[in-house]
Amino acid sequence: VQLVESGGGLVQAGGSLRLSCAASGFTFSGYYMSWVRQAPGKGLEWVSTMTSDGSNTYYADSVKGRFTISRDNAKNTVYLQMNSLKSEDTALYYCATGGVVPGGVVPGTYWGQGTQVTVSS
Repeated sequence: VQLVESGGGLVQAGGSLRLSCAASGFTFSGYYMSWVRQAPGKGLEWVSTMTSDGSNTYYADSVKGRFTISRDNAKNTVYLQMNSLKSEDTALYYCATGGVVPGGVVPGTYWGQGTQVTVSS
C-alpha cells in the first residue's frame, strides 16, 4: 500500500498550489479520501474529505471557499486545489484514507508521507 503526495512548494500569499496523491496497493475507489495537515509545532488538522464515489465533499471552516478536493478513481489519485493561500496554510499536507464527515469520523488506515506547503507573506 502506498500513498504518495506531490505538488507542495513555496508560494506567496494569495497564490495557488495543486496537491496530488497517487494511491496504489488497495481498492482506491472504495475508500473515502482526505487531506490532513500539520503546521510547525501544532497538531494534526483535518482539511477535507471526499466520499469514495466523489459525490460529497467536506471542508474545515478554515479552508472552505478556498480549497477544493477532487479525485479521479480511474487514476487512483486524489487532489487538493488550494487557492488564495495564507501564511497560516503553511504545513505538511498528508493524504489519508477515511476522514471526517457530518456525524462522525470514517476510520482510515493508510497515510502518505506528506508534502510541504510553505506560504510566504
